[in-house]
Amino acid sequence: MNPRLDALHPYPFEKLRRLLARAAAPPDLPVIDLSIGEPKHAAPQSVVEAMKNAMAGLSVYPPTKGDPELRRSMATWISRRYSIPPPDADTQILPVQGSREALFAIAQTVVDATQDPYVICPNPFYQIYEGAALLAGARPWYLNVDPDIAHGYVWDDIPDDVLAHTQLMYVCSPGNPTGRVLSLDDWRHLFELSDEFGFVIAADECYSEIYFDEARPPMGSLEAATRLGRHDYRRLVSFSSLSKRSSLPGLRSGYVAGDADILAHFLLYRTYHGSAMSAVVSRASISAWDDEAHVLENRRLYREKLDAVLPILGPALNVERPQAAFFLWAPTPYDDAQFTLDLYAATGVITLPGSFLAREAHGVNPGSRRVRIALVAPQGQCVEASHRIAGFCPPSPFRTST
Repeated sequence: MNPRLDALHPYPFEKLRRLLARAAAPPDLPVIDLSIGEPKHAAPQSVVEAMKNAMAGLSVYPPTKGDPELRRSMATWISRRYSIPPPDADTQILPVQGSREALFAIAQTVVDATQDPYVICPNPFYQIYEGAALLAGARPWYLNVDPDIAHGYVWDDIPDDVLAHTQLMYVCSPGNPTGRVLSLDDWRHLFELSDEFGFVIAADECYSEIYFDEARPPMGSLEAATRLGRHDYRRLVSFSSLSKRSSLPGLRSGYVAGDADILAHFLLYRTYHGSAMSAVVSRASISAWDDEAHVLENRRLYREKLDAVLPILGPALNVERPQAAFFLWAPTPYDDAQFTLDLYAATGVITLPGSFLAREAHGVNPGSRRVRIALVAPQGQCVEASHRIAGFCPPSPFRTST
């Protein structure tokens, strides 16, 4: 067996399953699971119909590079969404089977394990980043969020000797679990570090379309690069998908876009990896990328849920409105894992301990004493869960830095 598999950590939801096995939910209350960021809104009917009408595609092998019409559709969407020239549909964009598999595969493409490399991960983080680094033969280096600057990052905290051996840096904006959106100054600093030390930036932007002010969509990495004169997207690749944007997590459809040279190598890797997107999924994806009406409706539903639960949870957990995404990154009055267990036993509500999403790094686990609450259930369930959480919490609001 590959010995690198032994370095992998249990997935957060496996740790959660083991934790909750120590208790039972109240028999008179239905369980409400707010732990998993799986969209529950209905799939757009137009996408369902497009998929039904594309079944002839089951009879052909799909090209690894993807349907040319789909690549053009994605490039057009990127241009429309970020007000930038469209990426070259032939060289700067590739369809992928959801951002998860591509975020993993990019490390296998970029990392040269013979050079004692680092892969920098935000902390807390999506565990695929860490697993991808370990299986590529790199050492993860964790950049902790800083609660004193609204869960942002102090890029200068990364030592030069780490940067000198860094080959890949994962960033997530809007962030999971914090909802933090990187600013143009953040991107400028990242690009300067990439230029100086030569590492690739992998920008995970799968939550980019879940935001709450229609006049202020989150900035994207390709947009930032364009605004800073980096029109070739050098050493930058951006990842997005239809899972959150269009409530289509089961479609497994997304894209990677950016530096043409990196994408040429990525395409070579994928040719052997066998990750071509089916023609059926491609036609459904075109329908989704070409339509914004369902995305506006999706955001409206998340915005209404957020507006409904914050007056309940704000006083109870001192939780604030995120910049984007559908998570609340809520402080807990005591240990987050014990709080999660006690909450489940008392109320039947399931949250995810923040420490399960992070690693102990530089003397601290930045997820400690927080829980992630995913507002993916129907609004009525989210409100009911919020009332149960508020009733469980101490009557006097506690305070912690946010």
